[in-house]
Amino acid sequence: MTTGSSKDERERLPGDPEGGGQSVGIPAAGKLEGSSYNPLGDPGVRHWQASQISRPGLDERGNIFFAAIEMTRMPMVLTDPNQPDNPIVFVNRAFLDLTQYREDEVLGRNCRFLQGEQTDQNTVAELRHAVREQRAVAVDILNYKADGRPFWNGLFTGPVFDAEGKLLYWFASQMDITRRRVSEQSYLQAQKMEAIGQLTAGLAHDFNNLLQVVAGNLEVATSSIDDREASLQAIARAQLAGDKAGKLTQQLLSFARKQRLEPKRLNLNALVVEFSEMLVRTLGDKVDLHLDLKPGLPSCTLDATHMEMSLLNVLINARDAMPRGGRVTIATSTLADSERLERLQLPPGTYVVICVIDEGEGMPPEVAERATEPFFTTKGPGTGLGLAMVHGFVQQSLGRLEIDSTPQKGTTIRMIFPLAQQSGIEMMGERSKGQGLNWTPAAILGRRTILVVDDSHDVRELAETHLRALGYRVLAAQSGEEALELVERYGDIDLLFSDIIMPGGMNGIRLAEIIRERQSTVPVILATGYMNELPPSTGATSGFAVLSKPYRLSDLTERVRLALEVSPRQEAAGFQHEG
Repeated sequence: MTTGSSKDERERLPGDPEGGGQSVGIPAAGKLEGSSYNPLGDPGVRHWQASQISRPGLDERGNIFFAAIEMTRMPMVLTDPNQPDNPIVFVNRAFLDLTQYREDEVLGRNCRFLQGEQTDQNTVAELRHAVREQRAVAVDILNYKADGRPFWNGLFTGPVFDAEGKLLYWFASQMDITRRRVSEQSYLQAQKMEAIGQLTAGLAHDFNNLLQVVAGNLEVATSSIDDREASLQAIARAQLAGDKAGKLTQQLLSFARKQRLEPKRLNLNALVVEFSEMLVRTLGDKVDLHLDLKPGLPSCTLDATHMEMSLLNVLINARDAMPRGGRVTIATSTLADSERLERLQLPPGTYVVICVIDEGEGMPPEVAERATEPFFTTKGPGTGLGLAMVHGFVQQSLGRLEIDSTPQKGTTIRMIFPLAQQSGIEMMGERSKGQGLNWTPAAILGRRTILVVDDSHDVRELAETHLRALGYRVLAAQSGEEALELVERYGDIDLLFSDIIMPGGMNGIRLAEIIRERQSTVPVILATGYMNELPPSTGATSGFAVLSKPYRLSDLTERVRLALEVSPRQEAAGFQHEG
């Protein structure tokens, strides 16, 4: 986009005379923008974007300025727009070094001779547009040397007028930026590969859990074939996991743009809850995720996959803004304030709002204003495309993106969407019905207690149901912190069966170490799809057994049986019954 000052605008700007009025320049004043990289980091204020001279002509070559132009390492060119085809009338020696042409091969030709088959025609059109409107412009353009080798040219060009305002010349300074462009492309490719690696690891984790649920429930159905109700329940759980696997595959296809994406009616509360497991894993063990969801939130019409990816992008930014950890809140609400809607340039009405609030480093106003610009980033490892993609999606969904940020206090990002056309209050149904613990006297006095810990509800429920069916007393927790609370409440356990990778500040290995400090002989079985997460089997971890996900329930049964056979019986000594 060319935004250098037009002729009319320049006439209203104060001039900057030099040499007793021999030349007058129009300072850039931060107005010049283009598609090129700016080595100053901003559009600039003091340099000239247009100039006027009192004595046209190229014959005066005995002064210090001509010598400086010939001595500089920056290539420079003058063209004459008053001659047919705007030919080159002057080049300095650095230009000849850059392009490898001789001076007699350059003079009298239009600069397009530097272009080739891979030169971007949109960039060429941008240059032509600037020349027609007599505006300065800066672009990055692919040019070719005399021997045919391509190079990236960082080009700045602007008009030179006489005292009466007649256009005399076009001046251009240039810079070989090939190394920077190659470095940028290599960096972006590395970022893509890292993102693909993270995506692959996340998919492997999800599929391992789903395979665990399918395989385990099929085992349950096979072993309880005579119990029709139990068999049907197990098959239903396996089918549900299969459906989730299919949905995961569809999301992957959508991400790869192999499936047509269409907006549909959805409830943001339901989407957040359903997607929360992946969000927790994305945030890592240093960041706590909190949900503050408005009951009865109306529906809106969105592409669910793009909404999930937008939410994921915003959360990744929140995580990166808190390198030492902290708290991130996802909240939903409605908005009907007419004044605020007017500021957002939205029609009056009621809107759905989903916001992400972090306690991170925050952004100063000048950074927040540019946060949604493509490729603008203040992070070392980042492409600057995350929020730009979010902004584009929200705009296409007829919504607005708001960013409130205060340095050292945090950032709030709001995505505001119109309600679905057939709006109405939709209460989010209960997603699961928890099973109460059956603390019968027989259970309290005669059974071994197993603590099952897994952040996946389906995997946890499968293991809990299977172990209960075998006659064990089972405590179930979704995190290491919750598991320790159960131990404090109910007393000693007979065996710990825990996943390794879990959200929050405690993984399965650390949980096992803490419980071993309380009960030095308690058996520990760890389950994981990432075998390299295990430390060397020394010290406090030497007694940990490991099950690789997905595991067979028969293998879990045997591991638990063997572990309890060699463990001293302590089930009644420390156990506390509530009620």
